[in-house]
Amino acid sequence: MAVTLTSPEVMNDAPVIPVIVLNDVTHAVPLARALVAGGIRMLEVTLRTPVALACIEAIAREVPDAVAGAGTVRSASDAQAAALAGARFAVSPGYTHAVGRACREAGLPLLPGVATGGEIMAAQEDGYSELKFFPAMQAGGAAMLRAWHGPFGDVRFCPTGGVTLANAPELLALPNVACVGGSWLTPADAIAQGDWARITQLARQATALVRRR
Repeated sequence: MAVTLTSPEVMNDAPVIPVIVLNDVTHAVPLARALVAGGIRMLEVTLRTPVALACIEAIAREVPDAVAGAGTVRSASDAQAAALAGARFAVSPGYTHAVGRACREAGLPLLPGVATGGEIMAAQEDGYSELKFFPAMQAGGAAMLRAWHGPFGDVRFCPTGGVTLANAPELLALPNVACVGGSWLTPADAIAQGDWARITQLARQATALVRRR
């Protein structure tokens, strides 16, 4: 049986958590293996397609070195379905008490999405201090994170949304950023073409990013 993770463990494993959209179950396992080969283990498979849960299940079953998580968790039923599929963590685009409670009951560490000070406070009231800043670049980017560091110095963030290999270093240099989330590690064309070597190379570039400790 898999050991239960904590949110800090999810965020500390690598500088980048890939944000993955899969439309074909047969791509799930080779994609996961390619990312693991590049040093990325925490894989956020977003619940944006009909096959997402089946992809999580396949990765959990066939790629033991990967840690499959569910992204775009928006409801208690999403959390329950993700846990049943074998997800070991959850990521949400926003935060509600119902989602937080469901993830706790399912044993899923949750990275709740926040974009305002009020949302941070709501998540903290429920015990969450490792948060996803989303959509990061559209909501203020590094400048907003610097501003939050004063009143929310006990919170650590995973900025996601508009993050690229080019702007990730500025975010990772901030004291309140543990990692970033990005879709650039898994380009749709590379997945469609089965170019797993390219994805492994992108993962290696991501693991080489320096973050402040």
